[in-house]
Amino acid sequence: MPYRHAPYFVGLVLLTVLIGFWGSYWAPSGAVPVAFHVHAITSITWLLLLIVQQVAIQRRHNALHKQLGLASFVLFPLLMAGFMMIVHVSAQRYAMPRSPFDQHNTPAFGIGTFMAMAGYMAMFYLALKHRRNVKLHAGYMLATPVILFESPFSRVLDMHLPWLNVIGSEGPQAVLDTILVSDVIATAFALGLYFMNRKHGQPWLLAACFTGGQGLVMWFAPFVPQLGPAFGTYAAVPLPITISLGLALGALAGWLGWRAGGPAPRSKAPAAA
Repeated sequence: MPYRHAPYFVGLVLLTVLIGFWGSYWAPSGAVPVAFHVHAITSITWLLLLIVQQVAIQRRHNALHKQLGLASFVLFPLLMAGFMMIVHVSAQRYAMPRSPFDQHNTPAFGIGTFMAMAGYMAMFYLALKHRRNVKLHAGYMLATPVILFESPFSRVLDMHLPWLNVIGSEGPQAVLDTILVSDVIATAFALGLYFMNRKHGQPWLLAACFTGGQGLVMWFAPFVPQLGPAFGTYAAVPLPITISLGLALGALAGWLGWRAGGPAPRSKAPAAA
């Protein structure tokens, strides 16, 4: 089976999530927004699903692998809803800023989250479309943690590896430095896998495009003044609509991918003369 070391790679991303968000999510005893809980639970569950799916198929537990694949049709819309809830929180913090940090960075966070969602949806759609091609199907599914990597690793970099921030911006922009550096690392990793097997490397090339683009767009977002007020208007969107939109987008990606990967229609035999 392809990607036999994949469980370790996904496990490393999971460990990065635990370390990166330890100070801001796992350790605090105060109230944490519900959006963070939904995002954390669905993202971690998605990583665990990928690990178990990969181990199952490597050990020839095909039935379990298929059952988990069906479960992804339920989990993926919830994952997208969690992302949308994070966007909503970011928009509210921009509309009612508590610090210069909120005014400077939350539009970039929102745009970056939208780009991450687009990456996830593209990967999930293509994984389902190519589900009959084992290498492509596995590649697209396993490329989703590459998109997730930036968020927790940027926090690890800021707290434990500040020397990796070779950009050296000051103030709130320094946070976007860590995001750009994290995305560059993720992009380099994805490109490395692409060049190792270009025949079936399309998932990693696509992941590299998303992570590289995300890092650049987020870093330059504060220098486009029009983005802030435009993003702030999203705070007026009711939360139920935000959640419903995320669920709908996730379900749509799954439905379209499943249909696109179906068997080719049989051509009708020519009528007898």
